[in-house]
Amino acid sequence: MTIQEAKIFGKKELISSPTPSLDAEVILQFIMNLDKTHLLLERDKILSQEQEYAFQSAIKKRKTGLPVAYITNHKEFFGYDFYVTPDVLIPKPDTELLVELALETLEDKFRASYEKTGLHSDFIPSVCDMCAGSGCVGLSILKTINSPERSEKDAKRSVKLSLVDISEKALEVAKINGDRLLNSPPSILNTPNFIQSNLFENIPQSFDLIVTNPPYVPHTESLELLKDGRSEPLLALDGDVNENGEPSGSNDGLSLIRRLIPQCYEHLNPKGLLIMETGEYNAEETGRLFKKTGFRSVRIEYDMNEMPRDVIGVK
Repeated sequence: MTIQEAKIFGKKELISSPTPSLDAEVILQFIMNLDKTHLLLERDKILSQEQEYAFQSAIKKRKTGLPVAYITNHKEFFGYDFYVTPDVLIPKPDTELLVELALETLEDKFRASYEKTGLHSDFIPSVCDMCAGSGCVGLSILKTINSPERSEKDAKRSVKLSLVDISEKALEVAKINGDRLLNSPPSILNTPNFIQSNLFENIPQSFDLIVTNPPYVPHTESLELLKDGRSEPLLALDGDVNENGEPSGSNDGLSLIRRLIPQCYEHLNPKGLLIMETGEYNAEETGRLFKKTGFRSVRIEYDMNEMPRDVIGVK
């Protein structure tokens, strides 16, 4: 079987997928270790017996509904390559807005610190990525902040990052991503703190910025979403759970958020910010909960599809 024949085979087998050609190509790129361009240029290359078996096995998995990202264990997010497994949600493009808003917030804080002290490296803000999952949000923030193009006058910037999740397995995935993205060159400032905690239960400290993409999908819709075989963890989707992770009895996706917002307020430094992804399900109600808790300057930000996506508030 050549690469071109494999593409045709994959497309036919994945007819029920919304993107059969793309799925087959991404799987082939992974198995052949080729980028999209070389996959096209080497379309007459014959797959080895092992490669053909791996490709057909991957196609069978995709036919069950298993996402390509779980098959390849890779997903690009904010320009970085993240390791993913069914223990974490697959990073979504809409969540990149959460990173962008966090970076804007941190730039404002860096600028304010410089105007006050005249020192570029004097201020190192503390950041918490709550319900971190794969770590894609917090690690993208840290990686980008440390990139040379974001530094002023070659000043070294960084943040003190804590990644928090209730799931031990999710934190294991986040640690792998931290090692892959941040281990060169090694630095104390680009070594995150990984914390297993039920929201802020095991966290005594406060932060300058909290970012979070918590479970916010209504219970019945979470169950419906998983019927297609996508295998994403219900724990990371269902927003209608109590403090013990059991069904709360509500069906608006806000049970966890109602507990999380006051905890975030208590764990923010003065003038600290909370940026929370809530999606189109309940952004308006989440904004009201922000105000009820005491947050100021509350606003809703919209994603690339002009849907309400994130809520921001200042302590």
